[in-house]
Amino acid sequence: MGDDRVKFICKRTVVSTKPVEPGKSYRFSVFDRVMEPNHIRLVFYYKCPNAKKPGETTKKLRESLAEALTCFPMITGRLVKDEGERGWKVRCNDAGVRMIEARASGTVEEWLGNVDTEEELRLVHWEEIYHGSSSYFWSTFYVQITEFEGGGFAIGLSSSHLLADPICATTLLGAWAEATLAPTTMAASPLVHQLPSCRPRNEKADPKPYDNHLLKHYINSCSSQPSSFNPTNNDFTTVTLLFTDPMIRAMARANGMKISPFEATVGLIWTCMSRAKGMRDELMGMSLCLDVRMTLNVNENFFGNCMVYHKLQNTKRSSVTTTGDILSHAIEEIRRTTKEIDYDSVMDLIEWLRIKDHIDPIRNGSDMVCTNLENLMDLGHTRFEEEMTLKHVSCYVEGPAVGGGRVTVLPPLSTGEGPMSRVAMITLPRTLIAKVLSDELLQTFHPIVLMGPKCQIK
Repeated sequence: MGDDRVKFICKRTVVSTKPVEPGKSYRFSVFDRVMEPNHIRLVFYYKCPNAKKPGETTKKLRESLAEALTCFPMITGRLVKDEGERGWKVRCNDAGVRMIEARASGTVEEWLGNVDTEEELRLVHWEEIYHGSSSYFWSTFYVQITEFEGGGFAIGLSSSHLLADPICATTLLGAWAEATLAPTTMAASPLVHQLPSCRPRNEKADPKPYDNHLLKHYINSCSSQPSSFNPTNNDFTTVTLLFTDPMIRAMARANGMKISPFEATVGLIWTCMSRAKGMRDELMGMSLCLDVRMTLNVNENFFGNCMVYHKLQNTKRSSVTTTGDILSHAIEEIRRTTKEIDYDSVMDLIEWLRIKDHIDPIRNGSDMVCTNLENLMDLGHTRFEEEMTLKHVSCYVEGPAVGGGRVTVLPPLSTGEGPMSRVAMITLPRTLIAKVLSDELLQTFHPIVLMGPKCQIK
């Protein structure tokens, strides 16, 4: 696909309409710092029923973004070295958000029907941070608005993972949409950036050794070598699948158990990816990335990173006679690992990270990483005009945390798909993607290809 489908118009700076108090700064939590070398990229596609003049949508959104930024002083600041903490901090200097304006040929629907990973990432600008530099100010967030000449537009959000995880990043989109559609009702209170304090029993200088699988995974992963995985590499591609409510229910009936949509979706994909690698009686290495906001009962205004990585331990089953056996084992292992993450295990991890002199970034090596983004805000109702429809969302996490490949599970954009339906973005080598999509087990449940290679799914 040629680069001429996307034309970049200009780069601007959008500043908040309300200045931040002088001298304000934000320091990062231990969950932020462990994600330092990574960054996130999100793309939101909107369909507009009414024709717009070129630049009309961009101008309107640029103006409302300035209003929305009053709630996000950490986003309008700049990343600078915090020598006292041997890391980064955000200096809230009202420098503003970098905005890129672009145009693309065709319509949103035409684009989604014929786009690959490399071209999609042209809709979400990102500039690498040189971590060895101490004399430069780096933008915290980038915003790109791409108008499609045939109708519709895309919003690209990118950020260092230091600032936020994908769930928090989408709160900016929600506030922005609210400022555009109903500015008088937009919440004015700034978002906070704080994890729970240490438990009283661990406030002494030499706490007792911790012993849980979550913490052990971080101890091992923070000392491992980075993976060579790079989703923008031409050898990799991304496919997005929709698993409808009837599909998930059919999987539950086939396995004779009550399962959650996440367990069903990930268990099926994990099994098929393992089979594509030639494994028949065991599963490939995989880690889960799970939201722990409810586990920690953090403030609803929390802004930052609040997700943890946990390795699936039992990839082998002693007796496997059918494909259904290995799928059932995959689902059970996902359920067991998810239940292991409770308040005490997460607080053990937070406290261990807090007593370390230096926090190394987490690396998931050659493992696949599956991220659960089911708790994203109700994106289907996030619109900038009443008639607009959010058609599609893509989420990329890039860096050593993502391991040897990635699966991201998202909620459906339409409630009409049913409460059990889920969307899965799968990023793998092209040859492996083709094998996964043609796997007879996957084809049994008839997932729908929303974006990516149009391999045959019967």
